[in-house]
Amino acid sequence: MNPIAGMGGRVGLKGTDGEAYKQAIRKGAKPISPNRAVEFLKRLKTLGLESSIRLITCPGLMGASEASSVNFRAEILPMNIGESTTASDTKHAVKLMVKLPVNLIVFVGGDGTARDVHDAMRDLRQIPILGVPSGVKMYSGVFAANPSDAGDIIEAMLNGYAQIVDMEIMDVDEEDFRRNVLSVKLYGYVKGPYVPLRMVGSKQATPETREETENQIAIAKYIVEQMDRDGTYILGPGSTVQKIAEVLGVNKTVLGVDIYRNGSLIKDVDEKTILREIKNAKKVWIIVSPIGRQGMLFGRGNQQISPSIIRRVGKNRILVVATRGKLQSINGGVLRVDTGDPEVDNMLKGYIKVFTDYKEWRMMPVH
Repeated sequence: MNPIAGMGGRVGLKGTDGEAYKQAIRKGAKPISPNRAVEFLKRLKTLGLESSIRLITCPGLMGASEASSVNFRAEILPMNIGESTTASDTKHAVKLMVKLPVNLIVFVGGDGTARDVHDAMRDLRQIPILGVPSGVKMYSGVFAANPSDAGDIIEAMLNGYAQIVDMEIMDVDEEDFRRNVLSVKLYGYVKGPYVPLRMVGSKQATPETREETENQIAIAKYIVEQMDRDGTYILGPGSTVQKIAEVLGVNKTVLGVDIYRNGSLIKDVDEKTILREIKNAKKVWIIVSPIGRQGMLFGRGNQQISPSIIRRVGKNRILVVATRGKLQSINGGVLRVDTGDPEVDNMLKGYIKVFTDYKEWRMMPVH
């Protein structure tokens, strides 16, 4: 487990690589990974798998503490870690596991952790890996949709229902990302268990064709026509939401979350700023677009829009926008949510209206 993965999300840092971790701490960020690991382990116990698997984990805050907290029997790798962990610790753990050997390596983290696992396995025996999502951005194809689904994937693997396939390891340059530049790179491939609807696959950028752009503009014009002049609008990341900002006459942060009110913009906000600005939640709307191919509405790259904020605003004032091309590309034809709060996830599940063109929308299932 990467104990610092995902800490930059709610505080608007878009990651925790490098110095961003220290900045996240200064901004009051709280650990995310421990709860995600515990949720995953509890799911394994609920499925009755504890007696069917041999769990080997890292000492202390890299896994053993979480296993102990839920009374999950675990063997501890013979390695030493300090008060703060590094990529080297992750790579060392992977190499020890490969030598044992194990049948599956499960990590809790984001794309940066996936890269570390991938790098450690170069020139070694290719053991399947599975990611329990806990990062800010998770564009690689190795991640389960959520920690609970990761447990279901392991059950399917034990019963012979999971295919072992090649999966992409992808990541973005966080420094470019903070400068509003999305630079996604394919780093390589690993083997991993695949179970339909339990995994979201890798992110796919929507092609910037003339038809796609015209579709985005049509959506934007219709949304702007329906907006409440006295309302406050939380604008999520993405090019489709950016087109809405352009029609409004403001310059949006493409890869961040902004607040629009009375003709002006509060740019690149974090969770605390949003909560401070939406005291009258009856006049607040959230506008988001799902991630290409993955279909994620909340929990990937927009963690600033936290469960507390979603709960205050309510499902009825969430406006989902997506072009017809993007909807057609989404795995399984379903949208997904992974906010980290099971109650909020359940509130969002069912069906939701997705605006796909001018005066055109579809009802889409949310899982």
